[in-house]
Parts: sequence; C-alpha cells; structure tokens
Amino acid sequence: MAAWLPMIVGGCFICENGYMFFRRKRPVKPTFDERLESLRKAGLTVASLAGARARVSRDNCAVDLREVDGAVRLSGRAGLLLGGEIAALVDGGYQKFFCTPDGRRQPATAGELQALHEFEEDLKEALGEESYYNDSLGTVSSYYQYDRVEDRDRGVPKRAWE
Repeated sequence: MAAWLPMIVGGCFICENGYMFFRRKRPVKPTFDERLESLRKAGLTVASLAGARARVSRDNCAVDLREVDGAVRLSGRAGLLLGGEIAALVDGGYQKFFCTPDGRRQPATAGELQALHEFEEDLKEALGEESYYNDSLGTVSSYYQYDRVEDRDRGVPKRAWE
C-alpha cells in the first residue's frame, strides 16, 4: 500500500490518487488596535478616550467604541456631535430631532440625516460588520415618540373629573 503524501497546489491538497480536498483558511480575528487602524485607512478620525475606548468621527457625526474581550463594541448609536456630546436621533413622529444627554434638542436636517447614514455604513464596512437591509434603507432612530401626549407613560393619567 502506497503512503499517502499530499501535495499543496494553490491552497488545495492533492493526493497521489488524484483526489482533491480544500483546506479552509483559519479566520483571522483582528485586534482592537488593528480595527482602529482600518477605520483610519477608511478616512475616519479616531481619537482615544479613557479606558480602552475610542471616539470615531467624520464631519459632524461620531460614535464611541469600546473594547470587550478584544472585540469592538459600540457604546451607543452613532449621532451628531453637539458641543462635544453625541446627540442621539429621536423620531417625534412629525419630525426627527437630535437630543443630547444633557437635554439639548435640535431639529434634524436632510443633509445631517444623509451624512449620519453614510457615516454608519462606512463604519460598518471598515469594521467588517454585516450591514442589514432595514438599516441600509436609511437612518434608524434611537427613540420613537409618535404622539405628543404628556405623561402618557407615567402610570394612571389624571382624569378630568378628578
């Protein structure tokens, strides 16, 4: 019986009887710093923050990233930079707004929404993440509030006859 001596040709193993089988390449898991470097190469600005975090920005759009077990995680949704804070997109039903954590609120313009959408798509592509169909259609809000009824979600409302 002949010894089995495989040959490697173009990433395939070929046995002496002519049968081929393919060798799978091991998946490469980039480090946090390598992913940040790929963001820089994609034309995004990366600034280091305290505690294994980084702020990625372009124009007026930004998002904070953090390192968890060598992987990149978003600290929140991407938003507009207003006074050094990242303002989240809020859908008021009749209009979209950008709201900062300290309570400032600014109406969103079509140009800002388009820039935010392009920023999120470029961020996902540079990080090697999947881009889902519903996210690719347009901007996704962090919070939805379709009616203007005050205290709607705060327990039993005060009735007019009370």
